[in-house]
Amino acid sequence: MIIRRYLVKQVVSTSVVVVALLTLIMMGGRLIKYFGVAAQGRLDASVLFSIIGYRLPEFLTLILPLGFFIGLMLVFGRLYTDNEMAVLNSSGLSRNHLARLLIPMTAGVMAIQIALMVWVGPWGVYKFEQLTSAQAVRTGFDLVRPKEFVSSGPYTIYASDLSEDRKNLKDVIFYQRSEQDNKPDLIILAREAKRVEIPNDTANVVDLLDGRRYEIYQGQPRYSQAEFKSYRLRIENDKESSIGSSAINAVTIGKLWAKRDDSVVQSELGWRVFGPWVIVIALMLATALSEVNPRQGRYYKLLPAILIFASLIVLMMAVRTRVSRGDLSVWLYPIVLVAYGVITFIFLRNPNLTPRLKQKLSR
Repeated sequence: MIIRRYLVKQVVSTSVVVVALLTLIMMGGRLIKYFGVAAQGRLDASVLFSIIGYRLPEFLTLILPLGFFIGLMLVFGRLYTDNEMAVLNSSGLSRNHLARLLIPMTAGVMAIQIALMVWVGPWGVYKFEQLTSAQAVRTGFDLVRPKEFVSSGPYTIYASDLSEDRKNLKDVIFYQRSEQDNKPDLIILAREAKRVEIPNDTANVVDLLDGRRYEIYQGQPRYSQAEFKSYRLRIENDKESSIGSSAINAVTIGKLWAKRDDSVVQSELGWRVFGPWVIVIALMLATALSEVNPRQGRYYKLLPAILIFASLIVLMMAVRTRVSRGDLSVWLYPIVLVAYGVITFIFLRNPNLTPRLKQKLSR
């Protein structure tokens, strides 16, 4: 059908532009953050764009519904302002009929959203976790820069000079902050430090030469001192944290289903199963909220409509958080979707309801 092809072309082209613009804005800020981390030496600059690529599917799960909704609002708004909707209505095509013509396209967008949330997004998070775990090994002496104090977790390290292969350091100052109240802080001063390579060991091991070792108790007037000719120091990397919200994003849906009794798993399962349905709500909301007077302009209702649709996404994310804590049931996901759908359906069935509400509110 000519009208369907015309609408699909307009909506797809507009939505792609909006999604690209939103992605550029969101990922641009994230890229600047990673550049800052790389400038501090905590991240290899060569993996920056790989990290952005792996995080992109996760961001698209939120950007795609919003971009699709804005694209619908812009296209329907232009139909009203250019009087094309009046021509279509006079030909027997109502706004609801036009929305039904876009159902196949909406199903395609929903399929993309399902693929992002169920498969591509978790795969990207998994690869991102792998990459950042590999970079996390670059701790301790890997971060040292000449004549700068560098902190990594409880460690602070200083060296006046280091070799090109980063295996020999000169005039080393090492400080380790105690993580327990009854344990002392550790300060080591050494003339030289040599890296020691140990197979299958991710820790940083160094031999310190000609130095002194101090143990200082915080808030207490006591310390201990020892001199050494050679002292082997082992700096452990941070232990992997237990499964949390960031790790659960990388788990496949099959493994999630096997552990569906856990509240965190239920939250993630509900998000992946019910989250794509916001695409359907986007079509219904855009159809109901896009009607404008040609004199008002196509952007007259755009911001209020975006706020209404954004409230749906925010509410779904709030449900996700509360379900993960065990405060709410996972069935609140479909309840929220049905509530928005029913209210939107009422406005679609009664086009004159909005003007009557405005009159009552003004009175």
